Amino acid sequence: MSEFTVRRATADDSKRLTRLVRSSRAYRGDYATMVDGYQVGGAYIEHHPVYVAVDASDRVLGFYALLVDDAELDLAFVADSAQGLGIGRLLMEHMTGQAGAAGLKAVRVVAHPPAEEFYLRTGAVRSGTVPAAGRIHWDRPELRYDIA
Repeated sequence: MSEFTVRRATADDSKRLTRLVRSSRAYRGDYATMVDGYQVGGAYIEHHPVYVAVDASDRVLGFYALLVDDAELDLAFVADSAQGLGIGRLLMEHMTGQAGAAGLKAVRVVAHPPAEEFYLRTGAVRSGTVPAAGRIHWDRPELRYDIA
């Protein structure tokens, strides 16, 4: 198995993170509207704690974005080719560590419905449902990571 590293993303990672989001198999079919035209911009990366998991060749395997002011996980993606390698778990452990270091007591997640089970397996608890709105025509599970 390869070595994985989690590092702070930079604006230079913008195109690779955007490509990961737009190419995700999880957002095909009915869910495609959520990522259609989506961009992870350099300014966003510089303003928010965005962390990327990379292999020894600096290939992007996944990333997350934590909105500290809102105590919310805004983005979390694992490349299709890296699914099942523990990258998502590694990123969520890193995220909860960063949240704790920032003084957060909990982190909210409004999940993509197929991702709910992943969040539950990595320690989140279900806290509610966010009703459909705008171009999102389905209810989304709301979860919470309690930070120790």
